[in-house]
Amino acid sequence: EGPAQEALQSLSQRLRVQEQEMELVKAALAEALRLLRLQVPPSSLQVSGTPPPPGDSFAAPPGLPPTCTPSLVSRGTQTETEVEFKSSPGPPGLSNGPPAPQGASEEPSGTQSEGGGSSSSGAGSPGPPGILRPLQPPQRADTPRRNSSSSSSPSERPRQKLSRKAISSANLLVRSGSTESRGGKDPLSSPGGPGSRRSNYNLEGISVKMFLRGRPITMYIPSGIRSLEELPSGPPPETLSLDWVYGYRGRDSRSNLFVLRSGEVVYFIACVVVLYRPGGGPGGPGGGGQRHYRGHTDCVRCLAVHPDGVRVASGQTAGVDKDGKPLQPVVHIWDSETLLKLQEIGLGAFERGVGALAFSAADQGAFLCVVDDSNEHMLSVWDCSRGVKLAEIKSTNDSVLAVGFNPRDSSCIVTSGKSHVHFWNWSGGVGVPGNGTLTRKQGVFGKYKKPKFIPCFVFLPDGDILTGDSEGNILTWGRSASDSKTPGRGGAKETYGIVAQAHAHEGSIFALCLQRDGTVLSGGGRDRRLVQWGPGLVALQEAEIPEHFGAVRAIAEGLGSELLVGTTKNALLRGDLAQGFSPVIQGHTDELWGLCTHPSQNRFLTCGHDRQLCLWDGESHALAWSVDLKETGLCADFHPSGAVVAVGLNTGRWLVLDTETREIVSDVIDGNEQLSVVRYSPDGLYLAIGSHDNVIYIYSVSSDGAKSSRFGRCMGHSSFITHLDWSKDGNFIMSNSGDYEILYWDVAGGCKQLKNRYESRDREWATYTCVLGFHVYGVWPDGSDGTDINSLCRSHNERVVAVADDFCKVHLFQYPCARAKAPSRMYGGHGSHVTSVRFTHDDSHLVSLGGKDASIFQWRVLGAGGAGPAPATPSRTPSLSPASSLDV
Repeated sequence: EGPAQEALQSLSQRLRVQEQEMELVKAALAEALRLLRLQVPPSSLQVSGTPPPPGDSFAAPPGLPPTCTPSLVSRGTQTETEVEFKSSPGPPGLSNGPPAPQGASEEPSGTQSEGGGSSSSGAGSPGPPGILRPLQPPQRADTPRRNSSSSSSPSERPRQKLSRKAISSANLLVRSGSTESRGGKDPLSSPGGPGSRRSNYNLEGISVKMFLRGRPITMYIPSGIRSLEELPSGPPPETLSLDWVYGYRGRDSRSNLFVLRSGEVVYFIACVVVLYRPGGGPGGPGGGGQRHYRGHTDCVRCLAVHPDGVRVASGQTAGVDKDGKPLQPVVHIWDSETLLKLQEIGLGAFERGVGALAFSAADQGAFLCVVDDSNEHMLSVWDCSRGVKLAEIKSTNDSVLAVGFNPRDSSCIVTSGKSHVHFWNWSGGVGVPGNGTLTRKQGVFGKYKKPKFIPCFVFLPDGDILTGDSEGNILTWGRSASDSKTPGRGGAKETYGIVAQAHAHEGSIFALCLQRDGTVLSGGGRDRRLVQWGPGLVALQEAEIPEHFGAVRAIAEGLGSELLVGTTKNALLRGDLAQGFSPVIQGHTDELWGLCTHPSQNRFLTCGHDRQLCLWDGESHALAWSVDLKETGLCADFHPSGAVVAVGLNTGRWLVLDTETREIVSDVIDGNEQLSVVRYSPDGLYLAIGSHDNVIYIYSVSSDGAKSSRFGRCMGHSSFITHLDWSKDGNFIMSNSGDYEILYWDVAGGCKQLKNRYESRDREWATYTCVLGFHVYGVWPDGSDGTDINSLCRSHNERVVAVADDFCKVHLFQYPCARAKAPSRMYGGHGSHVTSVRFTHDDSHLVSLGGKDASIFQWRVLGAGGAGPAPATPSRTPSLSPASSLDV
């Protein structure tokens, strides 16, 4: 099948090239016709022996002005040329030809797709109502045969032949304009280069055409819209406010959990730093609230809290914007009470990202130490108030996992990481930027086994240092005089050496925390234990974290005896060693794709590559339940009753689960390709399943949604299914595919493809999640390659459209959005491509999924019938998207 498929693709490509060449030929011939009408005398267009017709002999079809002549014009902002009919006296000798035969259909001919698929229309298929019929050469009973002699002179005959050819070319152009489906191309229109997105209107104003990667996509304008100018313009009055962020980045980051002076817990996920205030009960209704610092442009990697407990430093990784321009790593120092940025440090000074941060403590946090993610892991010291660099040095080629100032002496800095503990002495340069020096003293392990990693350390009140390593040991480091056997680097008189060792955990130690009473907490990886140590590293108390939460990643001391624990499975736990721990924040651990909202409650369901199916309560902001799918979940949808939910997996298998008992009530396999969309009909009688095998499987469903049986298959797409929607009557489906096709299906009539797409222009859709269609084509920015928009959702009140793009942004457009380069309100926060967006049942909230950042954002919809007053209209700022957007 491989060589045959390649040959077929090659032939298809050659056919497209030939179609484009034919269009150029048609354009040239049409231009020749125009020139002939200007230069050739009227008599030269007359056939010998035929009397000239009266002055205005250019007949018009019903419903159009009687005097119309074809002309070539340039319309709009595009450089494409179109055929348009305008009122003008027609040249003698041309007529509109004989009337159409009785019984001829006035609907457009059948095609396979709107997006440039194959066509089944005939060469003479008439167009939709109001379309001009093709021009025909004048026909008379006494017209001589082509090879017969005439009274014309020999010099006039070539000119007559050229005129006839030009007229024939005009006929082709007009016919092509009214049946654009015949090659998916508009006459005389250039699709632009690959990766472009362009749009123009056809000659009769009944359809609009856009191009993605050079492929034409034609969409018919609903009959109720007389002009595109009457459609709404500008951004929508509704706005979004970030209400809640689900998840915590514990999977691959450290030192990411702190408690502020206000009692708020600060941590990060994606590009957002979350300030969480625990409420009445862990995970209970009304249990706390969140505020968010959203000043970063890429993923946050590390945190540090100032000794005053108010200011926070957060460092971000490097990235690129939509245009490929680099987003440089930077550190923000901001006020946790006002959420205002106070200082920006190191813009252009760091490489790849900021790996670790620490404020000095002995001098009230006057300095900040930063380690970047470059190959040399540059260590630098900065003046926090002025934002200037005081000293810098290459630390090591090995990874650095932690950094900190000695709380009693700001001239002493410690770093640890892969196979090392380094003690740095910082001297001079306080008043002069860049003149400070950093000298290194390497920790000596001596008779103790050198571990592979030292992820964490903590300073004790007596000046000693405790380190936790990958062997499960806690080592105590103390100052000692250097000698010839254990020389310290830098020529210092003192060095640090190991004075005690305690085996604390099975597996690596990820976190150490010094409590207010002088005891130390350690968190283990493999054994998931949390242990409290007294003086001399005597174990006092311990607790074990449940396995489904993962290992301990970070520990923070809360109010009273309360502890906050971050885990490697992106959960945030709250409790104490005596009573145990319960989750207050939970999240997914891998890329997310599946999202659906409950039809009558403020609940939503998510699934992704971590194989977890999670139901979230949008009111209490808590996880209601989760199920291990054993396979990757990619899509989901609630039955209209809300009693069951269908989930599509990456193996062609799909499940139906009871939302109360979480039991699997149906388990079916359709093909062996991944499933990209599942959707119940609005009446709940059918279930449509879109697969990567190019087929939409239709199942009839019982009233309770528990049972289903195969009803049919919708076959006709030439690429994998990406999106689909049901009509409000539950009888029809609109679907998109990976090659930008838009197809319509009559499900109730036997899963038949509707060849006449024009008839579907006024059909009303229960949902609108297809990214291609007349009502939403304005959301596509110029230069789109067809993959820039991952998801789209119309609100239930049909006022706005939310869009998830490939550049970490959520957009809000007015609906319908059928004007090119439509403006939007744009919202950042995700650190990866946004994979899906959905409105809740009452449009009070919008839920968005991050891809690789595994984050879930719950946005509150404000203004114009939303849940609260709209904030002030944001000022227009440069957008990462070519579309006009308001960045908020």
